[in-house]
Amino acid sequence: MKKGKVVLVGTGFVGMSMAYSMLNRGGINELILIDIDKNKTIGEEMDLSHGLPFAPQKMVIKSGDYSQCKDAEVVVITAGIAQKPGQTRLELSTTNAKIMKQITKDIMASGFNGIIVVASNPVDLMTYVVAKVSKLPKNQVIGSGTVLDTARLRYLMADYFKVSSKNIHAYIMGEHGDSSFVSWDHAYIGCKKVKDIMKDNNHPMNTLENIHQGVVNAAYEIIEMKKATYYGIGMALNRLVRAILDNENAILTVSTYLKDGEYGQDDIYIGVPAIVNSNGVRELLKLDLNEEEQNKLNNSCKLIKQMRQESIDSIIEND
Repeated sequence: MKKGKVVLVGTGFVGMSMAYSMLNRGGINELILIDIDKNKTIGEEMDLSHGLPFAPQKMVIKSGDYSQCKDAEVVVITAGIAQKPGQTRLELSTTNAKIMKQITKDIMASGFNGIIVVASNPVDLMTYVVAKVSKLPKNQVIGSGTVLDTARLRYLMADYFKVSSKNIHAYIMGEHGDSSFVSWDHAYIGCKKVKDIMKDNNHPMNTLENIHQGVVNAAYEIIEMKKATYYGIGMALNRLVRAILDNENAILTVSTYLKDGEYGQDDIYIGVPAIVNSNGVRELLKLDLNEEEQNKLNNSCKLIKQMRQESIDSIIEND
């Protein structure tokens, strides 16, 4: 396994936003680009490489194939189709599940035994597909989950409270989608509860729900105005990969496998706070949810499992 070697599967806007972020920040020794469109990967290799004289460190960037996954520390999957107007999430998940299954088979055929990070949507379902098909230990397969949603939340909270987003400690949990929620009982600014700050300063409590709604609506608004979102998730993926490569033990709201009744759930990938290091997910950061929050998490999991039962499970099982 090569230290600092990352393979990117899918060189669309999201994948290349991550790659560009990595080029600018450094910390990656080798980046391999894989896509069904071979010419595009060659063009992206050239374009990124021409920026190396301005990058903070030397970095090998190459167009490649799945055989090069063998000694990679991390493989990031951003491939898949985007949701089209009028297309249901079930239709999207059915198509992308088939794509994920083939990509995963190709990755594992190389002898890969590192960490797979999944960003393709619907991300909780696609992470489940990759985990089941790869047969890797569940801690080695991670979805981007609600990492971007949480970043959006912290940005909006920082703007409202006029404090640095680095001092906002709050998490979006559940599905990366409309059924997500914020555990406001576990939301802090510095070391003070957000709810207490709201009371002490006579802020209307419905402001918190408005902030969460702003997070839920963010992607729809961006897509309406510029057709797609990619810079935010590109930065989020870079952050997640760095946490793995640098063995950070960072707390991130990744799509994580729940088993043995954690949060009252079993055999599902869902966005919850987890400690991430070079082994993938080291452990969950278990929060005591109130009844309303637990019901919201249960609802998120129910929606995901329904879609699994309708088509995803049969795709995984059928060769």
